[in-house]
Order: sequence, then structure tokens, then C-alpha cells
Amino acid sequence: MSQILKYTIKVVSVFFILTFLIAPNNSFAQDGEALFKANCASCHKPDAKYVGPPLKGAREREPEKGWVYKWVRNPITMVQSDPYAKKLHEEYGSIMTPFPDWTDEEIDAVLDWADAYVAPGAGGDGGGGAAAAAPKSDNTILYGLLTLVLAIVALILLQVNSSLRRMADESEGIPGKKPVPFYRNKAFLLLFTIVAFIFAGYFLVEGAVGLGRQQGYQPEQPIFYSHEVHAGVNQISCLYCHGGAQDGKHANIPSVNVCMNCHISVTEYTGDPIYREDGTEVDANAEIKKLYQYAGYNPDTKTYDESKAKPIEWIRIHNLPDHVYFNHSQHVRVGQVACQTCHGEVQKMDEVKQFASLSMGWCINCHRTTNVQFNDDKGNGNQFYSIYEKFHEDIKNNKYDSVTVEQIGGTDCAKCHY
Repeated sequence: MSQILKYTIKVVSVFFILTFLIAPNNSFAQDGEALFKANCASCHKPDAKYVGPPLKGAREREPEKGWVYKWVRNPITMVQSDPYAKKLHEEYGSIMTPFPDWTDEEIDAVLDWADAYVAPGAGGDGGGGAAAAAPKSDNTILYGLLTLVLAIVALILLQVNSSLRRMADESEGIPGKKPVPFYRNKAFLLLFTIVAFIFAGYFLVEGAVGLGRQQGYQPEQPIFYSHEVHAGVNQISCLYCHGGAQDGKHANIPSVNVCMNCHISVTEYTGDPIYREDGTEVDANAEIKKLYQYAGYNPDTKTYDESKAKPIEWIRIHNLPDHVYFNHSQHVRVGQVACQTCHGEVQKMDEVKQFASLSMGWCINCHRTTNVQFNDDKGNGNQFYSIYEKFHEDIKNNKYDSVTVEQIGGTDCAKCHY
């Protein structure tokens, strides 16, 4: 009987430890929306074509069940042999970044989220508001409860085993040892120390990897400036306000004078109501008056008072580390990358937030999948890349049908760190 109990305790203890250690990773892995935003959003939309095809209904379009798993893990090889993969490559002109370490569950989590995705404003809320996002698949509570139950069961079995052993020793006349409390038991202390080190190491690494990243950061600005009204409704080009993006390293924040170019005439907002993230309505006319105060402008007399003028202290949202070199003109003018690729659909945002993680992996994945727009014999394309004569010849000789940024050195360390 004692041997059976010992074996049972060992099995339960091992199962408890494995569940305790694996549970957090599984719960995070099942969060399809988080996986999509971190790895897929730069090239895919859940419900529309983008750099790649929409993810909604991807499993319904696959030629055979399980095809998508092979595609996600090894798209480069599949493009060379699989007819459906070749068709995708011909249609979109780029090959997806492989994710060889992704499990079937992680891929399913992303596709399940995409299949259940409802675009903002497309829901049945009757008011045209943002539809509720698809619920996240988060099993953290379930795994936590399972871990707690197994821990209690393991402790009870250990106590039962200790009691039975003591009773058996007493019946045989063997002097029993005084039981050691579990908080002084070396086995318990060792197990607790190991688990504590593993969890501390896990969260330390997670924190270090995410240090300085602020995806989703959405500060409250000194003036409520709606990009949806300006860039969306009124179709004002991003480059009108952020003029340095196509000509220099930085996308400059517009000065007060740039704002006043329009608002010296536009003194009143007459559009649809604007709401903050918390649902409160914005007094747009009061925000225009704030602009006049910063400019030192009197709308009644139409005169400026320079003594009252001061710059608007906008709060910076996108901020790369000091050791990273990023040139906006290289991407906007030369690479012809749309602003929305990195900043999201700004034309649909009121209060702007950081859309992408801007991590090194995110940038490298983009360089691996983005094709260089070489100029052709007729002078079409980008003259900046005319120096890459070898690639031009290779394309003419059908050695390549396209060349990615990675192939011209876009993933070299010195491109961003020097």
C-alpha cells in the first residue's frame, strides 16, 4: 500500500510541476489577437487584402486540410513546389516570413481570431460605433485553478503518505521520527526554489525583451487633434503636416504656423461629433481656441501677438532607442513605404497611438518580405536603386522575379547600428 501511494505521489507531483511550468506559456500562446499584432499585422489584415491576403477564411481557401500549417512554417520551399503557394506569390509579389517554431495551436489561434473579427463600425450595434472585438482565447484562470487544485492534492497525498508510514512503523515497533513541517522539508524547499527561479527568469527575460517598447501607447495631447477628421474626412496628406518624412531622417512635428495655414480660415468645427477613448464628447471648437492661444492669434481682430505665442508641447509617441538609426526619407521616398505600414490606419484614429511594436524583429521581417522597386528600361520605378546592376541583370535573365530588401543588405547589422 505504501509503495502504491509513493508511486501515485510521484506521478501527481511530476504532473503538477509540468502543468505549473507550461501553463503560462500556453495561455499566452492562445491569444490570437496578440500574436497577430506582434507578427502578422505589418503584412496582413484580418478582413482585407494588404501586403498579403486577408486571414479571414484562410483555412476555407487552402487546397487541402493542414496546408496552412506547412505554409506558415516554410513558405519559401512551398513557393518552389506547391501550385497554390506559387499562385499566392504571383498575386502578391512577395514571400511570407517563415515562422518555423509556431505550433498548430498558435496558428489556429490567429486564424480563429481573424475568422471571428468584426471591423469597427460593421457590427450590429445600430449606432455605427466600433463593434466588440472578438473575445481572446485566454486560459490563464483555468490553468491557475488547475495548478492550485493539483498543488492541494499533492500536499494532501504527501501528508497521507507520511501518516501511513508512521502508523506502519508504530505497528511494527519501529520508533517513529518526528514529522518535519513542509516549510522545513528540504524537498519542498528545493522544489519551491526551482519554480521561483524559473518564473523569475521567465518574467525577467520577458521584461528585458520588452524594455522600451510601448506598443499601444496613447497619451493625451495638449490639444485634441483628430487624425480621422484631418487625414480621413478632409483627406489631408500626411506629408503636408509631417513634411520632413520624405526629405529627411525625421518626420517633423508641424509647427503652429502649419496649423494656422488652415485654421486662420477654419474657425469652427461643423462635422460629426468626436469622442475620446473614454467615450466623452470633445468640444472641437474649444480645441481650436487652444490653438489660437498657442499661436497668439485673436480671431476677432485677426491679429497676432507674438508675446503670447508659444510652441505646442506635443507628447512624442513613437520613439526608437538611441542606438538605432532610422531614416524616414529612405523608407517614404526611396522605399515608397506607405505611412500606414508602420503607423497603422492613422486616418481612422482620433487620438493617435503606437500601432506597431517597432522591435528589431518586426523591422527585419518587413525587410525580408518587402520587394525593392527597381526601375525598368523605360525609366519607371525608383532611380535610387539603379546602382544595383547585378540584380537588374539577374531579373532580366529570369534568375529572380523580384528582389527583397534583405537581398540588398537590408538585414545587415550596420544598416541600423553604427
